[in-house]
Amino acid sequence: MRLYSTKVSPIAAEVVRVLTASKDIEAETPREVEADVVAVLNNYLSLEREVNERTKDVLERTSRPQTEFNRIREQVAAQKGIKLGDEMLDFLLDQVVEIFHHSSNVDEIFCEDVELRRKMGPIFKKHMAVEDALDGEVRAQLKHLTEGTRTWDIEYARVLEQIKKKRGLA
Repeated sequence: MRLYSTKVSPIAAEVVRVLTASKDIEAETPREVEADVVAVLNNYLSLEREVNERTKDVLERTSRPQTEFNRIREQVAAQKGIKLGDEMLDFLLDQVVEIFHHSSNVDEIFCEDVELRRKMGPIFKKHMAVEDALDGEVRAQLKHLTEGTRTWDIEYARVLEQIKKKRGLA
């Protein structure tokens, strides 16, 4: 699963809508709570971009092969304090629950953190899985390139845009 910037607002809106409708959280201004969630998710995306760039720099500087990209990326992510891959969803859910506790926009939380996570998880998965299908299709077309290279990044963006246009998602 992967978080895409285009899914940040829909995820935030649905999370707040579901949690306020089920009376799990109370907020006088739900839009502000949405903005808090958007800020958390955008911060994650920013950190993830930094991790990817730093990983590429380390590989170039140390002349390591691109096959070590994922291993180095995980090390850099650990230094930045974020989780990637399979652990990303749990990390994001923890971050959103944490912002609910610290946000002045959330007036009251009426359930346990684990219940909040249980209700938010399927929302995140639904929005992130839509992009997984696209990602798989793009990766299938880019098998001839090495992931993590600048060429791969450029081609990935180009092919993804073509597929999104073809499916009417762009």
